[in-house]
Amino acid sequence: MFLTLEGIDGSGKSSQAKLLAASLRERGHSVVLTREPGGSPGAEEIRKLLVEGDPNRWSPETEILLFYAARRDHVERTILPALERGDIVVSDRFADSTRVYQGAVRSDLRETVDAIHEHMIGFEPDRTFIIDMDPEAALSRGLARKSGEDRFEDFGLDFQHRLRDGFKSLAKSAPERCLLIDGNRPLDEISPKILSLTLEMLE
Repeated sequence: MFLTLEGIDGSGKSSQAKLLAASLRERGHSVVLTREPGGSPGAEEIRKLLVEGDPNRWSPETEILLFYAARRDHVERTILPALERGDIVVSDRFADSTRVYQGAVRSDLRETVDAIHEHMIGFEPDRTFIIDMDPEAALSRGLARKSGEDRFEDFGLDFQHRLRDGFKSLAKSAPERCLLIDGNRPLDEISPKILSLTLEMLE
């Protein structure tokens, strides 16, 4: 099973991915926890180009190509081998982020993203949990981390609002796969819901 967590910057999806993976392991499942951009040695190198530096260092078109170079390596070296072993893969972000960030919000390139995805990846997660959170609170949380990987946070609050709208539209367009989760709550109130939905799928 391939599960992904999506959402705006600072929405808590990374924490929820870790909590979900830990809970599944406690129940005896073999789980690979991974992330994007990154998740394989080559993809982690590309990650630095994407999440660090000036917000305008890349055009949306260039970003799409960089993301898909990283994603293809991630799929080849981490995701597919894990799924072939029978593991559960939990990924902090996947293609939906590119659809929203570069395909819809930064430029009207959604058709380009979908075409590249179909040609270079060719599959979707089994289930995607989209953590929906107030953009102002999420941005404050994201910037407070001072991780050095805040290139997208530096686009500002208006950008985060448009991202949120993009993710909500995505959830409506693919209801059989995407579930919108209220992220405006403590982590320990959100994680049981995600775990419960995942266990239902496993059963």
